[in-house]
Amino acid sequence: MTRIAVLTPDPADLSYASQWPGVRDRLAAALALEGIEAVATSWTDHVTDAAGLAGFPLILPMIVWGYHRDHRRWLQACATWTAADLPLANPAAVLAWNSDKTYLARLAERGVPMPETIWSDGVTADTVAAAFASTGADQLIVKPTVSGGAWRTLRLSPGQPIGEAPEGSAMIQPYLPTIETLGETSLLFFDGVFSHAVNKRPVGGEFRIQVQFGGLYTPVTDPPAGAMALARQVLAAIDEPLLYARIDMVSDANGNWLLMEAELIEPDLYLDHDPARGAGLARAVRARL
Repeated sequence: MTRIAVLTPDPADLSYASQWPGVRDRLAAALALEGIEAVATSWTDHVTDAAGLAGFPLILPMIVWGYHRDHRRWLQACATWTAADLPLANPAAVLAWNSDKTYLARLAERGVPMPETIWSDGVTADTVAAAFASTGADQLIVKPTVSGGAWRTLRLSPGQPIGEAPEGSAMIQPYLPTIETLGETSLLFFDGVFSHAVNKRPVGGEFRIQVQFGGLYTPVTDPPAGAMALARQVLAAIDEPLLYARIDMVSDANGNWLLMEAELIEPDLYLDHDPARGAGLARAVRARL
């Protein structure tokens, strides 16, 4: 078997300890279809020295969940891996810029549609009040630009206390209530080839669609044409070669598809909802080898 590395969370971060091993196991099972063995190793073991990864023909950073809580060290690791010219897929440069949601502004400049967004250096009552005034929204979503899994993400109504506001750089968007009725749709691509799609909806009274908040996930057998068009537009707007990509989007009240995230670092690939159980991913990895 060909052995490749799969980067995993910091062992000191227990936030996803009950979730990521299952993702690792599904990934390992898919890769085994192509005679590939996945060797798990924590990304935090290779921040300043890439020697421990140098012997692998391919390195997948697919399960580095929680890196956003140690972003400075994450960027340091990406620089180390770039300097060592390690065979990461996706490339280390992508792992760096995709870790800060300000990349969405650059995609918007390339014509990718997304919700109206206010970028702020900090979140205060005045910042939020100004955002309500400028957008005319009934509710706002406030999140850090460096985040993951809805970490420190707030839904606010006018006059509502901010509470635990994101620290530092943040993004503010009008809340799209269609997330409750239509959900968020994720399209998965491996080496540019569409694989499968999943719809994620929040439980009643919730706005976050992640599993830890009770999110309900269902496979989408025939993604809408508009959703597919948006996903391909996003991929075309990214210059670097991508082994894998998860494009998350929502439809607004007028039926327009809007980009929420281009997940290029550590997305759950929802292989348990893939009819092929990751065979497309395994073929893409084999082709890179």
